[in-house]
Amino acid sequence: MKNLQYAALAAAAGLILAGCGDETKAGSGTTAPPASTPATSTPAPSTPTSAPTSTRTSDALPLTVTRSGGFAGFDDRVVLGSDGIASVSRRGQNPVRCKVEPGLFDTVVTAVGQVDWAAVGSTKPTVRHPDDMVIAVSAGGGLARLEDPKVKPMVAPVNKLLTETTSAKLCKPA
Repeated sequence: MKNLQYAALAAAAGLILAGCGDETKAGSGTTAPPASTPATSTPAPSTPTSAPTSTRTSDALPLTVTRSGGFAGFDDRVVLGSDGIASVSRRGQNPVRCKVEPGLFDTVVTAVGQVDWAAVGSTKPTVRHPDDMVIAVSAGGGLARLEDPKVKPMVAPVNKLLTETTSAKLCKPA
């Protein structure tokens, strides 16, 4: 019971690093982005400080975040659309749709625009050890574990997005 309380506290703080879980069960892993998600082209790496173009960012949405495994047995999926509406699925609960707070939405959109999704690749993240919890992000045809250096701009916004959208108090129905 103490471990579950710790997991809940860590999840609320957005600091979850690892836990135990079994990624081998059917339906418990992350999924690839839909085939209709368009690939994007990005500017040359020599312009990393330039602001993202609205076309590039909107092409990369929807953003899908999955969190699975861990000793608490996470199985969360958040799909954030370009309209700021998130579809949230959690193990044992009915799926909900909610409006993401505009400040958080803008932060997520900015982070999505800073990632070269074409360079990320689309290899499904795998479990690395029995206590592994996999947080994966997928957008613009790319799919990667959150700790992948190629998606570094996504770390803080995704942790906050997971915290807010998987909390009944913070995720208000759309």
